[in-house]
Amino acid sequence: MTHDLVAALRPLLAAEASAEAQASGAEPGDLEQAVWLRLLERLAVDGPPLDPHRWLRSAVRSEARRSRRTSRIERPYDIEPVGDVDSDPEHLALAAARRRALRDAVRRLPGRCPRLLEALLSPEDLTYREIAGELGISQGSLGPERSRCLGCLRRLLPPEVAARRARG
Repeated sequence: MTHDLVAALRPLLAAEASAEAQASGAEPGDLEQAVWLRLLERLAVDGPPLDPHRWLRSAVRSEARRSRRTSRIERPYDIEPVGDVDSDPEHLALAAARRRALRDAVRRLPGRCPRLLEALLSPEDLTYREIAGELGISQGSLGPERSRCLGCLRRLLPPEVAARRARG
């Protein structure tokens, strides 16, 4: 029964998704996939629709509307082209200044924090167990200690270094 329903709806779904995709800005394949998923969910809960063709048209339109709403809300991450930014003298100077400010702030931290953050930022990519052994503390206290040290570091850093950029 399900196989026959899918076979009967496949050409109609392809045509409807293609038509609605033009207006919604979505890919026809994405609309088709979303409608197939809705059909499978419906089959599992309520069984097949009484009027499959009508249900399919309604489902395609509904998915197209959802796609339009989503595309209006979503924003891409602010991604800078790697080649252009890496060679930009201004960017290089600012990045070097941020690294200097970070290193200076890490050195001014209290207690074990400088050693802990240096171990966490190590290019050797140490595990928590290795860091705890190196610092002579228990592995379980490493997470809370790290959180405390990062909080201190945020307070020491100048706002332009510590500020997080908005994403998404």
